Formats: sequence, structure tokens, C-alpha cells
Amino acid sequence: MSKQLRIDFVSDVSCPWCAIGLNSLYKALASIGGDLSVDLHFQPFELNPDMGPEGQDIVEHITQKYGATAEQQAQSRETICQRGADVGFVFDMERRGRIYNTFDAHRLLSWAEGEGRQRALKEALFTAYFTRCEDPSNHEVLLRAVEHAGLERETAERILKSDEFADEVRAREQFFQQAGIRSVPAIIINQKHLISGGQPPEVFERALREIAGAA
Repeated sequence: MSKQLRIDFVSDVSCPWCAIGLNSLYKALASIGGDLSVDLHFQPFELNPDMGPEGQDIVEHITQKYGATAEQQAQSRETICQRGADVGFVFDMERRGRIYNTFDAHRLLSWAEGEGRQRALKEALFTAYFTRCEDPSNHEVLLRAVEHAGLERETAERILKSDEFADEVRAREQFFQQAGIRSVPAIIINQKHLISGGQPPEVFERALREIAGAA
């Protein structure tokens, strides 16, 4: 009989290491195969909760927030593209010129969880922002991702025009912040084991096997 683990994947759709971490996790789970059954939940984390609707130039933003030089940022983009390619995810870092608010995306992900399509929407949102370089705060972009994930556009439109799921997203964000999560991705196994960062597949695989063996 396979072991079952709950995985809470705390992340933001504007975080490149979250996209890398998710695809790396998928590779690890594929390697483990039928020995492990996973109940995967995506939890909200906003890297820039105060970001205005117009977004911000990403080079300017990273310089202000982290103090990274242009050369350091160029090296980081190269590393991200390579790490993404290693796990089968395509980044177009040169065309991705701005960073945006992601609160509405998290509201839709909260809704999608109840519809059983959260993973599909998360993947669609990562692709929209990082591969097609679209604005994840734009409602039309969000609605296209909703349709791609097999969800009802009309319901998503109603949610976006309202405050539905706003309180739920804020409560979840606060819960994980109070639990000590300060950076993402943060992968929490069975609500007690933490794996931080976009780790390589072999790191995830080793950790998951150890946790499952001790469960």
C-alpha cells in the first residue's frame, strides 16, 4: 500500500523559483511513482502585496527591493532559465519586463481548489506570466487561464467583480506568515516538515522518501 502525504505548496504566481520548485517536485514524485500518494494544496503568498495596478519595471523593482546590480540580475535570469529547462519549464526572462500584483490570481486559485482544478489553474498562471509574459493582474489574462484550466469563465468573472475569496486568501496568508514563512516556495509536508526553495528533484525525492518512511 502506498503512503499518503499532504503537501501545502506556499507560493506566488510571480515567483520564478516557485515555478521551478513545482516542476522539480513533479519530477521527484514521478521518480517515486506508486509508492507515494500526494494530496497537493496551493497556498497563497504575495511577494508584493502593496504593488499598484500598473505594476513596476522588474529591473527597477529588484534593484530597489534586493539591491541587486544589473549584472547580478542578468546572471540570475540565466540561472533561472537553465534551472527551468532542467525540469521542463520554459521561461522567457528577456520579455518579462514588469512585475504585478497577484491578489486576484490567488482569489481564483482559492476558488479553483473547491472545483478540483487548482493545480491546472496554477500551472496556467505560471505559463501566462513566465512563458508568455502576460500580466497576471489583468482580468482577461486571468480569465484565459481559467478557461485553459477547464473552469467556468462566467463564474470567474463574477468572482473578479466581487470580493469573494478575499478574506479567505488574507486569512491563509496570515496563517503561513505567523507560522514563520518569509520566502517562497515553502513546501510543507504533513503540516510539519518544511522544504524551502526551488530545490532540485533529487532533494525533493530524498526528503519525501524520508518523511514517508517515518510516517
